[in-house]
Amino acid sequence: MRKAITVAKWEFLEKIKSKAFIISLFLTPAIIILFSVLPTLLATRDSDSTKAIGILDLTQEYFYDLKNEIETYKLNNNLPAYAILNNYKSNTAADSLIKISDAMVIENKLDGYLLIQKGINDSLKIEFRSKSIGNFQDVARFEEAFNNLRIKRKLLSENVDPEIIEVIKQRTNVNQIKIEKPGEEGKGGFEMVFFSSIIFILLLMMMIIYSGQMLVRSMLEEKSNRLIEILISSCTPQDLLFGKVFGLSALGLTQVAVWLIIGISLIGAAIVPMTSFDNIHLILLYFILGFVFYTTLFVGIGSVASTEQEAQQITSYLSLLLVLPSVFIISTLQNPDSSLVKVLSYIPFTLPSVMILRVNVSPIPIWEILSTILIMIFSILIVIRISGKIFRFGVLYYGKMPSMKEIKVWLKE
Repeated sequence: MRKAITVAKWEFLEKIKSKAFIISLFLTPAIIILFSVLPTLLATRDSDSTKAIGILDLTQEYFYDLKNEIETYKLNNNLPAYAILNNYKSNTAADSLIKISDAMVIENKLDGYLLIQKGINDSLKIEFRSKSIGNFQDVARFEEAFNNLRIKRKLLSENVDPEIIEVIKQRTNVNQIKIEKPGEEGKGGFEMVFFSSIIFILLLMMMIIYSGQMLVRSMLEEKSNRLIEILISSCTPQDLLFGKVFGLSALGLTQVAVWLIIGISLIGAAIVPMTSFDNIHLILLYFILGFVFYTTLFVGIGSVASTEQEAQQITSYLSLLLVLPSVFIISTLQNPDSSLVKVLSYIPFTLPSVMILRVNVSPIPIWEILSTILIMIFSILIVIRISGKIFRFGVLYYGKMPSMKEIKVWLKE
């Protein structure tokens, strides 16, 4: 064990001094925060200029009322968000009007236009035609404005008091509250839970992928320059395996510690919500267990690589296992007690990520937390044993990749 600690120190000091590690230490959280926060800010950010929107009402029934509804939307500087133009011209065929309006959009004379026409069985068909289809906020506003108009017209035709119409138009939002204890409400809504969960899962994935690739390439370099033979002559393969796992785990914990300090400092700047750290003790535990599990896999399986191409293939396949839990993020958030989520909570490859999600979404019984932790610990011990047998032969295996038959023989030794 003393030699394993010596190898761990050497592995830790060699990696922590590298420029790649120092850059990733600060670049990784910056990228994750950028990709987590920036899209939301850009999606909810209002335009700073008035948009020219046309209305081609082929029914000739809605233009003026719809224009008044849409013009109620204002910019932050209190200017109208939309300037409405009438694209309808009498004595002109509908197809020609559509072509003329399309040309105005293509020539940037309009940001887009609403096409209102009759559908099947006197139904209405409305399209928003523009050069891009990504502005969901504009479409949602136009849809709301038209529906308000139809409701108002119907109620007025039934002689309903206009004041009642205004009350009906008012919308009441439903806020989600997470109950933690009787009479005690959890903090944050869906956005907060999603943010605090996804940021730790992304950190885990990026950290394992980066550390695993770094470790496999390091072993490949040691094999190519025959340094691995000198190391094996000084210690047992088991000590070398444990040393690499311990050293990389210490490196990972250093990364986590720095990232936590960055996260705590960002709380004061209101960039990261305080609720992200509500279950930090459990999140960190699953984080560390998942990191050690996958690191041991990378060490064992990566030891059989003899070329850069083989190392890339191995790390790519293992990285796919890491990405798999991200497919179930939304379903886990929506229904954390479903059978599928429960099953994924007991599979070692998906357990860390799924449990990081679940501890933030809903209360989990103590027995389930303890059982999942024990599963991860036993899984790590099993993987260490298997990886140790592969590592013992793999580090001194040169040439082509070993076949499955050869690996089975190694495991039986």
